[in-house]
Amino acid sequence: MTEPHLAPSPFRQPKAVWAVAFACVVSFMGIGLVDPILPAISEDLHATPSQVTLLFTSYLLVTAVAMLITGWVSSRIGAKWTLIAGLVLIVTFSALAGASDSVGGIIGFRAGWGLGNALFIATSLAVIVAAASGGFAGAIILYESALGLGIAVGPLLGGLLGHLSWRGPFYGVAVLMGIALIATITLVRPQPKPARRTSLTDPLKALRHRGLLIMSVTALCYNWGFFTVLGYAPFPMGLDAIELGLVFTGWGLLVAAFSVFGAPWLQRRFGLARTLYVNLALFAVDVFVIAAFTDSRATLITAVIVAGVFLGVNNTLTTQAVMMVAPVERPVASAAYGFVRFIGGGLAPFAAGRLAEQFGVHVPFFVGGCAVVLSIAILALGHRNLLEAERNQAAADAHAPAGGHAAQPVGAERD
Repeated sequence: MTEPHLAPSPFRQPKAVWAVAFACVVSFMGIGLVDPILPAISEDLHATPSQVTLLFTSYLLVTAVAMLITGWVSSRIGAKWTLIAGLVLIVTFSALAGASDSVGGIIGFRAGWGLGNALFIATSLAVIVAAASGGFAGAIILYESALGLGIAVGPLLGGLLGHLSWRGPFYGVAVLMGIALIATITLVRPQPKPARRTSLTDPLKALRHRGLLIMSVTALCYNWGFFTVLGYAPFPMGLDAIELGLVFTGWGLLVAAFSVFGAPWLQRRFGLARTLYVNLALFAVDVFVIAAFTDSRATLITAVIVAGVFLGVNNTLTTQAVMMVAPVERPVASAAYGFVRFIGGGLAPFAAGRLAEQFGVHVPFFVGGCAVVLSIAILALGHRNLLEAERNQAAADAHAPAGGHAAQPVGAERD
């Protein structure tokens, strides 16, 4: 009698994978790290909320544009050295942001931080998928676990260090990324350069593929709603740094839990397409609740924390779908997808600040909710591509040996 195939745990991994995953955790801290200190920076440096939200905009827009060069760099110097270059930039610019005495300086240094973040994020996903044991889905779950943990810990660290000084979180990231840099240098093996060098235009050419383009634009609209909540909700809450840190830590813990456990269960139970449609619809409702009850602190806090559920599910399932539907190398697909989706994340916080100043605090969230509704309509245009992604993933996992490595992307070496 044939033994049933048991999926190996995504958490039994080589040391190199854990080194990159730790660096991912710290890297993703940078997303929520500044949330608890936004009001403090605004007060201490005499800046308006829309000026302070440029800390998100400069970081994410540079990350988006820099995604286009990650494959070009990685295919020439190798994945390990691309990771190291990204980490060095993050350490340098996070420390410089902490030392800055002006909002303009912090915004500029966050842009440099975003460049390092792009080099690291796009390459780290490819390295984890290549070296991780437990199949493709297990590798994605591990990556999204790092994302969720980083998003959860970032606000807490930002709140605790920000309670002492708004400079503290920036220095904290510099130290932690320095540790991640040492771990990457010592534990990740050098990887051979791919047989074909990636050109600067490959990610843009990849977007000619209908499935990848639809998933990317869906993520752009979804991220508009997400980063409206993340980037502007701290201002109407009226909480201090530690309290804000606790709120967004609760949110981040839900991101982590539903990335790792909720998303896979929902996909098995309801399928990829149905889960994504319902998840996006519920997130839109949540953002509209924030818009309607922005003046109610208890409702605002609750709705922001609950939003972590929808982000966790969406991140895991959309990343899997993008990687399985794109007919190009995974680093190229990751770069193309990241380029489009981070544009939405970069523009949304600044737009939210300007809309609130011009039309009132409720309007940015109504716009964010409408952006999420639009993402559902765009996703529906690619329904056949979602079904294709689901079939491809099932086939890939069926051929992944227990305890073996995930499907190997082009140009990546197994550990």
